[in-house]
Amino acid sequence: MTGTRQARTDASSRATLGKAADENFPVAPFFLPRAWRDDLMAVYGYARLVDDIGDGDLAPGGADARHLGVRPGDEEDRLVLLDALEADLHRVFDGTPHHPLLRALQPTVRRRALTPGPFLGLIAANRQDQLVRRYETYDDLLAYCELSANTVGRLVLAITGTDTPERIRRSDEICTALQLVEHLQDVAEDLARDRIYLPAEDLKRFHVTERDLAEPTAGASVRALIAFEAERARALLHAGAPLVGSVHGRLRLLLAGFTAGGLAALDAVTDAGYDVLAGPPKSTKPSLMRQAGAVLLQARREG
Repeated sequence: MTGTRQARTDASSRATLGKAADENFPVAPFFLPRAWRDDLMAVYGYARLVDDIGDGDLAPGGADARHLGVRPGDEEDRLVLLDALEADLHRVFDGTPHHPLLRALQPTVRRRALTPGPFLGLIAANRQDQLVRRYETYDDLLAYCELSANTVGRLVLAITGTDTPERIRRSDEICTALQLVEHLQDVAEDLARDRIYLPAEDLKRFHVTERDLAEPTAGASVRALIAFEAERARALLHAGAPLVGSVHGRLRLLLAGFTAGGLAALDAVTDAGYDVLAGPPKSTKPSLMRQAGAVLLQARREG
């Protein structure tokens, strides 16, 4: 590989990892042991790459497609890219992967004895995104979150060696809630991609049409719908919060950060009057710190 092409590849991977700063929660904060940080960022890099393929947000230049062995002319075909990524994922477990982010993932997989299931789940979720644009029921949406979000929480527990059945159940509640919060923040962006992650049964209940969701600002019916969905997500976060109290030390801080990030994002949605169409409401650092303090206080009481 020439130096120029290598530089483009490195830039592509850095751009993918750099998106960690835009998440609602800290991905691999400084206070964690270095080994944990490295492993969490390796998993994040993979997860972000899968999502970027599914959303058509890969870095320009085509480096990702080349590394996945996608033929010229197919670089924009998301299903082809996902198939190629799945093939490269299998090389993580039984060979030498081609993509630099998957090569970075391989030591984590071996060190933590991770299995292919959660990684394949993320690919399945993004394949579903190419084929399913609407969700009829809340249960349908929960099944999607099982693939797109809960798998990541399970990987965090596996990396930290704390994956018991009860913790996995609580983690699933938190991760599903975080995915629902992201859907609320991104209603307008998702609609621009012809995707709606608000259950159709709820749109009918609140008399909201797709045309209403395309408006520059939210009317009363849309605000009522978003408030309803926000309370659902908040209830899931509180249901999963005992996970924080079930662990100790730095891991407790990390999981508190995840939970607080979701709660702070919901505060931002509330503070925006549930108008998520004018732009994605973003949490503030004071709100995040306040929620983290509350989550940690509750964890100490329960622990």
